[in-house]
Amino acid sequence: MKKKIKLSFLALASLTLLGVSVTGCSNNSEVAQYGNNKKITQEEFYNELKQNPASKTVLANMLIYDALKEAYGNKMSQKEVNKAYNTYKNQYGDQFNAFLANNNYTPKTFKQLIEINFLSKAALKAQMKPTQAQLKAEWKNYQPKITVQHILTTSQETANDVISQLDAGASFDSLANKYSVDNATSTKAGKLAPFNMTDKKYDSTFKKAAYKLKDGEYTFQPVKVTNGYEVIKMIKHPKKGSFSANKKALTQELYDKWANNSQIMQNVISQVLKDQKVEIKDKDLKSALDQYKSAGKSNNKITK
Repeated sequence: MKKKIKLSFLALASLTLLGVSVTGCSNNSEVAQYGNNKKITQEEFYNELKQNPASKTVLANMLIYDALKEAYGNKMSQKEVNKAYNTYKNQYGDQFNAFLANNNYTPKTFKQLIEINFLSKAALKAQMKPTQAQLKAEWKNYQPKITVQHILTTSQETANDVISQLDAGASFDSLANKYSVDNATSTKAGKLAPFNMTDKKYDSTFKKAAYKLKDGEYTFQPVKVTNGYEVIKMIKHPKKGSFSANKKALTQELYDKWANNSQIMQNVISQVLKDQKVEIKDKDLKSALDQYKSAGKSNNKITK
């Protein structure tokens, strides 16, 4: 099953950095020349550029990225960033460059977007601590992460054929390698990383079908998902266990929910910008961070 792109709420804004100075531009160096003695200076280009509606979004992203990195850069592993980047690259294969172009990313800005995800989560953990009551509430609907193998096919007919071969004793590993169109897992026996019902990377129909399986069982009917039809086999379906034994997992699950809440994350970013004393000097771009200022004013739910 091809994973959906899951990035922070900031992914809604392109990180196409334009090299805009926060304090304005007074450099009259030439950017371009035309005719015999006509030129466009850096200042003229800058003044024109900042009239573009996207300029405030670009500037906001630049400031947020820099503020987060200044405050929490030591909490981020570049190795993990590169790993995440390569996961997306491998997932899209030959289509990766097209994916970047279609979403107005360059390799650099897409990697910066991944960094923002790591940094903003570090900021979230620094600012918010789950209470015992919140963890108890989370426990009521908690389900442990499961580990499965899967075979993603493009047609129901192919999925039924795979199930028939499994019924006849064929190896799930070999069938995944032969039939699965998920390039990221087909050569790994179709094995997925552990996930639970809150994981947004997978269709709800996929998760529901998987959670019904016991260890060693596979789906006897194809499971319809966004990208085709799935055949799923359970590798490990742990029991729920006790609250105390799962407290660490519950804490992480709660942080994951908070990270997907745009209001909470705006409040977190607002606090980072405040702590880093970020100020925009250019009057025409002054409102670029207004949404975070208003978020900060209502930020009364953070428990240090």
